[in-house]
Amino acid sequence: MAKRTAMITGCSSGIGEATAARLAKGGWTVYATARKPETLEGLAAAGCRTLALDVTREDSMADAVGKVIAEAGAIDALVNNAGYSQSGAVETLDLDDVRRQFETNVFGLLRMCQLVLPHMRERRCGRIVNISSMGGRLVFPGGGAYHATKFAVEALSDAMRFEVAGFGVRVILIEPGLITTNFDNAAIASMDPDEKGPYGAFNAQVAKATKEVYSGPMKRLGGGPDAVAKVIEKSLDAKRPKIRYTVTPSASLSIASRRLLGARGWDAAMGQQFPRPGSLRPGR
Repeated sequence: MAKRTAMITGCSSGIGEATAARLAKGGWTVYATARKPETLEGLAAAGCRTLALDVTREDSMADAVGKVIAEAGAIDALVNNAGYSQSGAVETLDLDDVRRQFETNVFGLLRMCQLVLPHMRERRCGRIVNISSMGGRLVFPGGGAYHATKFAVEALSDAMRFEVAGFGVRVILIEPGLITTNFDNAAIASMDPDEKGPYGAFNAQVAKATKEVYSGPMKRLGGGPDAVAKVIEKSLDAKRPKIRYTVTPSASLSIASRRLLGARGWDAAMGQQFPRPGSLRPGR
């Protein structure tokens, strides 16, 4: 059987790196990409082909897709993994920072799909795996911008799944929960630790809670990047893949809790964990 070719974004670390290594070990021809190609030396040593790819730049995306098709002759799977988090009360967010996050998490993902779909439609086969999050199905206080990007990924994927199925292309959503990478550091770094305004105490508690989730007892409900990589591999090998795959107990439990509690119940539960801005104490 001919080798299948996968193109993966955001492979400098975490889920992207683990997925590229796993697929290469499983016999795929893997094009591992990142904004800084020097971060991909380990994957090159593991048998991956590496490319520079900045999902916020049209020329970079178009060039990378063109190179993969020219060299490999096909893209059997696109894994849209590039993305990052930022935290803070919505009123305190810098709009330029929010725009940058949407460029990476949403518009870059959408454009990569647009670039590979003509090729996949012509071949009448292919799989697009979009890395969403349990955060595409629920919202934690202080994470509005990040959650908004993942809700958008869910919506785009649901629409595309219907629109391209008749051309033989499958669109799959992966919804990780707590994954022990440096993801939390990026989210916390976006916040001003010395903020003294009306959201100062709230943002400080969001930063504290985020750090505790990734380093405290809740960590046991999470998993490492390879837990997600295994599920991605499974979704690519399945004859009839699921529409959504949740990864880690934290994702399954959180999504189920949000569904059962409803909006008001979820707000009440969040009020036990975070101080309400403008209130004297948590939960008021």
